[in-house]
Amino acid sequence: MLLKPKIIWIDAVGCNGCSHSFFNKPEISSFFENFELLYHPLLYTEDLKIQECDVLIVEGALKANFSRLGYDLNSLITELFLKAEKIIALGTCAVYGGIFGNGLMFEKEQKGKFYKCRDKIINIPGCPIHPEWLSYVLDMIRLDRYIPLDEFNRPLEIFTYTSHMGCTRNEYFEWKIDAENFGTKEGCLFYYQGCQGPFTHSSCNKILWNEVNSKPRAGTPCFGCTEASFPKKNLFKTETFMGIPANIPLGVSKRAYLTLSGIAKSLINDRLNKKLIECKNENNKKNN
Repeated sequence: MLLKPKIIWIDAVGCNGCSHSFFNKPEISSFFENFELLYHPLLYTEDLKIQECDVLIVEGALKANFSRLGYDLNSLITELFLKAEKIIALGTCAVYGGIFGNGLMFEKEQKGKFYKCRDKIINIPGCPIHPEWLSYVLDMIRLDRYIPLDEFNRPLEIFTYTSHMGCTRNEYFEWKIDAENFGTKEGCLFYYQGCQGPFTHSSCNKILWNEVNSKPRAGTPCFGCTEASFPKKNLFKTETFMGIPANIPLGVSKRAYLTLSGIAKSLINDRLNKKLIECKNENNKKNN
């Protein structure tokens, strides 16, 4: 066990959304009890020094000819990278580049600047990350526990799932009963609202935000923010070809999906259809 791991947290090119997500968690006091934060750009810490640390957290994307604290950004991260035991690429920008530039290990789906040093990197994509994801990784490092990773260096404990798993609308998805509007309590958000849950690796519907909610539970489709393709064009639209989704849920063949969809559409689930109609009527009353 590392008694109190030392952390340097660098902001590269981004919006600091992951910092705000993490430091607003209710139990944040335990972080400061268990870790020594040597530097963070938003908090009252000492000035940044190029020094050894147990964990280097990089939030935001890399970008050429961009300075930070009087240093060239890429050179600064390279120097800190060499002095850190572990590196956490925090957020989709740091992992894949997002909308700003390039990630540490990846430039979208291509190999990035630090790909050869991947043995030191743990990727936690998200826009922003769920605070419990970072807590899990840091606690495993502090306890000197092995963290199983997938082929993209993401913790399996978090990203072996899709956000579709645990979604309260799964039954509607199975029966192909779709919501036509945002904010509704009932109906699947996949076909008409562009929900990316079946293609997105995350535990958002298993480890709820603020312990109570997720996008689909609030009536908003999953944006797919943990994937290299984020943000996609036409965010709230499912691309189709002759009424068939262009992308099929992960792990399912197109033939199997079409077969199951055809069977589901040929049957009628009166209970779910009744709930959807009641929801529409309730929304119409509120709007009138």
